[in-house]
Amino acid sequence: MCGRFASSSRPEDIVEVFGVEQWDPAGTIAPSWNVAPTSPVYAVLDRPPKGQRRPVRQLRVLRWGLIPSWAKSPETAVKMINARADTVHEKPAYRQPFASRRCLLPVDGYYEWQTAPAGPDRPPRQPYFVSRADGRPLALAGLYEFWRDRTLPADHPQAWRVTCTVVTTEAEPMLAPIHERMPLFLDPGSFDAWLDPGLDDPDALRGLLVPPAPGALTVHPVGAAVGSIRNNGPELVRELTEDDRTTLF
Repeated sequence: MCGRFASSSRPEDIVEVFGVEQWDPAGTIAPSWNVAPTSPVYAVLDRPPKGQRRPVRQLRVLRWGLIPSWAKSPETAVKMINARADTVHEKPAYRQPFASRRCLLPVDGYYEWQTAPAGPDRPPRQPYFVSRADGRPLALAGLYEFWRDRTLPADHPQAWRVTCTVVTTEAEPMLAPIHERMPLFLDPGSFDAWLDPGLDDPDALRGLLVPPAPGALTVHPVGAAVGSIRNNGPELVRELTEDDRTTLF
């Protein structure tokens, strides 16, 4: 699964890497090394601007945690931060976004916690940071949805919420001992097809839900500070060393 990640890339760099055509500099969010559910996140998506028909690649700020269009309240968002790749085409909350509202979430990497018997030299839940071995951003496969807040007037700036979820898959062998699932990330060769809103054939789309071959990722243990959303900073992704463990325990 994916329950916390780091996102510190400058929007200008995301625009360049992903070939973004439209971006509003006013929609900039601060770098974060401890992004939690319901936080604002950057998303790359292809969508026609208002009044146009041709899809344009855009950089948007969405809220992490999908609210289905038919939901009566936004409280479901915290429960819908992940969507399983094997069922995303059939689940009511994800079926329509999967067909026409797909996005990429550029992140530095994500955190995962391994549960293990506690001991004098390790905590009961050890956090790890997973990122690309080549240092490039991870392009997580995501879905997005629009939700109308009926408690607000139509002209209210918060009347519509745009939220997203991360597609997950089975963990590759290196990561399986930590957790059985991992976020699905895509290589550049799949970006255009995944983002194409005109591609709505379920079989063709499911064929894109194939993670890159093992070997693209690297993983290392990090300190327990990432467990609190009050902590934030690049030190959270620093590798935990044996000296650190000795100091802590």
